[in-house]
Amino acid sequence: MGVYAGLMAKDSYHHGDLKAAILGQAAALVAERGADGISLRELARVAGVSHAAPAHHFTDRRGLFTALAAEGFRLLAAALTDARPEFIDAAKAYVRFALDHPGHYEVMFDKSLYDAADPGLVEAEAAASAELARGVATLTDPKAEADPEAAALAAWSLVHGFALLWLNGATDTSGDPIATVERLAAILFDRC
Repeated sequence: MGVYAGLMAKDSYHHGDLKAAILGQAAALVAERGADGISLRELARVAGVSHAAPAHHFTDRRGLFTALAAEGFRLLAAALTDARPEFIDAAKAYVRFALDHPGHYEVMFDKSLYDAADPGLVEAEAAASAELARGVATLTDPKAEADPEAAALAAWSLVHGFALLWLNGATDTSGDPIATVERLAAILFDRC
């Protein structure tokens, strides 16, 4: 049993919010072993409920990952809202979110796993995108002001790319990731 598999011992689930409990367990397992290593049957076993219980809430793995991605985008939107008002605050919040929620983050950006047309997911994704754009709109860099659409893509590429590099150990992870993304943003944008 992995580090996260014991989070919800068979006798630990009682009459609470099963859907939320399964989503939390799914996020933990994705962070531990990736999305391919998850099944509704395993989640039911770990939760100590019938194998049909997760299917009642999510129908199938695609439904589970759609709900997990929507939850992730809602959490990201909240983190970005709390980080206002400047771009650098949004950049740091974005990276912090990715590092604190690696299971959600992995699923959120793998559209092959979920139903991208799901209304709840579309709404959550739009809210997160709007918050990131709000942060980018605070940039006073002349190039960013001249082309806000490209500035938004550059900003997202910066924070998303850096977060993925850090999570995958593809860059030096011995330093402070938040201080590093702040340095990188200052290189990319004047007066951020």
